[in-house]
Amino acid sequence: MTEPRSRKAAMLDRDGTIIPDHAYVADPDLVSLLPGAAKAIQALAAAGYPSIVITNQSGIARGLVSVSQYHAVRRRLDELLAAEGAVLADSFACPHHPDFTGQCACRKPLTALYERAAAMHDLDLAQCLFIGDKARDIVPANSFGAKAALVRSTNTTQDDVAQAELDSRPVTSSLAQAVSLLLTNAE
Repeated sequence: MTEPRSRKAAMLDRDGTIIPDHAYVADPDLVSLLPGAAKAIQALAAAGYPSIVITNQSGIARGLVSVSQYHAVRRRLDELLAAEGAVLADSFACPHHPDFTGQCACRKPLTALYERAAAMHDLDLAQCLFIGDKARDIVPANSFGAKAALVRSTNTTQDDVAQAELDSRPVTSSLAQAVSLLLTNAE
């Protein structure tokens, strides 16, 4: 009999949550941190929630972003966070889009990437925090009975807000505000 998983983490969307959403960012020079993002990731780590990015990257399927460009953007994000004393524990990306590559199990709001992260990091997904700027980033929390918050970005739609409200999830103005709210209510 295996022991139940017990670790927790913060499952964060990338574009519109940690960095501005530039729609299919392929150039690492375009990467910048949203205000307070590094401090929010530090606060999560201090509270025992290492940050893991779960991101849909359909630009790869569309031929707008190569896999090597995605990795260069990821490295740049890691560099910017490190310069501010923050670190991501891991990052998982769905490179698919149903119109270009067919259906997959890893495109959010489906849960395969979260389940892969849980297996790799021994996570109890019910203890994790889910934060992103789209409903698809936080709806997976419903499957696991976890806490979540929506961060308003320039790409958050009224439908995203309505879904968050329907699911009784807080809607915040930043990653920092979402983290503060979720950590206050985590105990």
